[in-house]
Amino acid sequence: MLLVVRDSPDTIIIYKDNFTFSMAAPHVSPDRKSSPSRGFALQIAAAMFALALPSPAQNAVDQYNVVWNSPSKDSSGSMPLGNGDIGLNVWVEENGDLVFYIGKTDAWSESVRLLKLGRVRVRFSPNPFDAGQPFRQTLKLSTGEILIEGGKPGAKMKLRIWVDANQPVIRVESDAAQSTEMQVIHERWRDQQRRLEGQELSSAYGLDQGPEPVIADGDTIQQDAENRVVWYHRNTRSSWPAIQKLQGMLETASAYGDPLLHRTFGAAIEGDGFTKINQTTLRSTAPRKQQGVSIYALTMTADPVDQWMQGMGQLIARVDAMKIGERRAGHEKWWQDFWNRSWVRVSGGAEQKTVSSGYALQRFLNACGGRGAQPIKFNGSIFTVDAKEKDDSYDADYRRWGGPYWFQNTRLIYWPMLAAGDYDLMEPFFKMYTSNRMLAERRTRLYFHHDGLFFPETMYFFGAYANSNYGWKRDGRPLSYVENPYIRNYFSGGLELVSMLLEYYQHTQDKRFLRDAVLPIAESVIAFYDKHYERGPDGKIRFNPAQSLETWHEALNPLPEIAGLRWVLNEMSTQKLPLSRSAANTAKRMQQQIPALPAKQVDGKRVLQPADQVFGEIKNSENPELYAVFPYRLFGVNKPDLEVGRATFEARRFKRTWGWTQDAIQAAFLGLTDSAKRFTLENFSAPTKGSRFPAFWGPNYDWIPDQDHGNVASMALQTMLMQTEGTKIVLFPSWPKDWDVEFKLHAPLNTTVEGVFKAGKLERLTVTPEKRTADVIPMIPE
Repeated sequence: MLLVVRDSPDTIIIYKDNFTFSMAAPHVSPDRKSSPSRGFALQIAAAMFALALPSPAQNAVDQYNVVWNSPSKDSSGSMPLGNGDIGLNVWVEENGDLVFYIGKTDAWSESVRLLKLGRVRVRFSPNPFDAGQPFRQTLKLSTGEILIEGGKPGAKMKLRIWVDANQPVIRVESDAAQSTEMQVIHERWRDQQRRLEGQELSSAYGLDQGPEPVIADGDTIQQDAENRVVWYHRNTRSSWPAIQKLQGMLETASAYGDPLLHRTFGAAIEGDGFTKINQTTLRSTAPRKQQGVSIYALTMTADPVDQWMQGMGQLIARVDAMKIGERRAGHEKWWQDFWNRSWVRVSGGAEQKTVSSGYALQRFLNACGGRGAQPIKFNGSIFTVDAKEKDDSYDADYRRWGGPYWFQNTRLIYWPMLAAGDYDLMEPFFKMYTSNRMLAERRTRLYFHHDGLFFPETMYFFGAYANSNYGWKRDGRPLSYVENPYIRNYFSGGLELVSMLLEYYQHTQDKRFLRDAVLPIAESVIAFYDKHYERGPDGKIRFNPAQSLETWHEALNPLPEIAGLRWVLNEMSTQKLPLSRSAANTAKRMQQQIPALPAKQVDGKRVLQPADQVFGEIKNSENPELYAVFPYRLFGVNKPDLEVGRATFEARRFKRTWGWTQDAIQAAFLGLTDSAKRFTLENFSAPTKGSRFPAFWGPNYDWIPDQDHGNVASMALQTMLMQTEGTKIVLFPSWPKDWDVEFKLHAPLNTTVEGVFKAGKLERLTVTPEKRTADVIPMIPE
């Protein structure tokens, strides 16, 4: 269907099927020699041509669309959708109702739980989605929308649900063959204050096991909103002061303000031709064939709450002042640009399609939840739904491990964004650490009486430990003492953070990012390692007390610290960072003080070890020795001592791939093609237990949808295709000969590498800028 609308004297909107095209309207020239009708016809022709020929990448990604031909039983059968900050779980129930949860990246409760904004139900009468009617629900990746079609001939309806990529608003639009009545209902389940108990307490991880009960407050429905349904959750109290007080940081942290108190988040529903029939429901004033409603989402600190209501009114006025056609065109352009900037499409058979589909869907999930105020939560992102844990049922606000960010888990979401060129999605992750840098430096001085900084391994978005990890019993214990032995002396996340910052800068060459993020954190992390550890008789740094990740709680000279410091200092020197004079001198001196990597001979081969010495029992299932392969790439393809890395991989204690395990990535870096292929395929083929959507993996170690599982596999796939270091670009270092592939990946120095590998041959290669072609090293599979 083609529909041409003159939206205003200045704008023409053309709708064709699911595409929208916006353009300037023709005008009569002052000399009246040009014909407006002729110009109008030419512009329509050009628009139709553009709509008929969407970009190749935009078309290609739709082969991975998810299509369901039947409704879902409940929220476990939901599809994800989002704009980077607002996320939806969308499903149609067997009774024909459209239902969706709304999540938001900054909806933090008084107990630091990341909550849903709410749940919305859309009901039609007559209902074309009733049980037994034809039905089709499609997640259309190229345009970031869900399309639902149903009904018998003569009574068909099409629904389109989309979350504006550029504005905080959700749209639900219907187009029916016959007039229908539409109701939109806010379903409030947080209707009163209640105490969290039992297993549900773990969703308030950090405050569990404490002396005070954890109380969850209810939501408020605004009573006087005319022809709008409006609700919000407002934190009238905050756990932040108690958290900071326990950790000895209240006076210091007060300078930055309480980020929870009076935080208010909620939504408003309105639609043209709708009337409010009660405080939670809108209904169309008359049955119509085409209808549309908007749901606006807002989080802000409001004291008094009237500020939030005023802010919501201003938000609605601002968005409504924009023409819907132009907004739709901008939305589609964002998604078109997103899919055009990178892709990996493997072909040749069922397993190849599984890999390509898994890669596309995980990248889509990243885009849906990755542009908000806070980073993507590894344990569910903003797509948690009603679930069970140990035979008990919980609402969609529940997630195992609660609100803190585990660095070890969170970083695995962000590493593959570099090769995908998804730099904008990385900004919230880096912002969380840069915004907490000065607080971390002051905590280091307070706890350890020296310069530098460390970040807790398990950290709230405002930089504090989770109290249950830090320890509730403080009598006779210094401020620096952390009760949880899994993270007591766990500081190496700072080194990996610096390596990620360096890699991001190497890709983007962003001088402001270098000045504001890379240099301040890099210099402060290096200062921490310089001051925190003594030197041995040989003048080398002696890492003690220390631990080797979470696997060995007591260790001397753990490999992750040694490899991390070696890698970071070398990268800082190679990139010739403009360090301060004192930082440059410290870095140069420390390069000579790093001890050798822990290793021993096993069957005549040198094999890296978790540490020079480990004590006590194994407490987790990581392979710390392989941190010298990833994230610190000291051993790998096209590097010296490759066989040391491979021997270490073969001798690793824990051999498996799912969740946060990194065997697939490490195999790819080592050029172990068969292992990398097998692990990557296994990850992307893993069943989604209890979820209908094929990329809602988990719960694995964490929760559903597990954001580590798919991103580990995504990075492994990228690494099989391309590895970079400095100016070198190595292609196909661990690529299976029988996997045909089209790809576009990003490399350092603002470089893109686009190619086609087919039937064992590199058919096409385009490197931009062209001068970087000389830096490419093809390793064609044999």
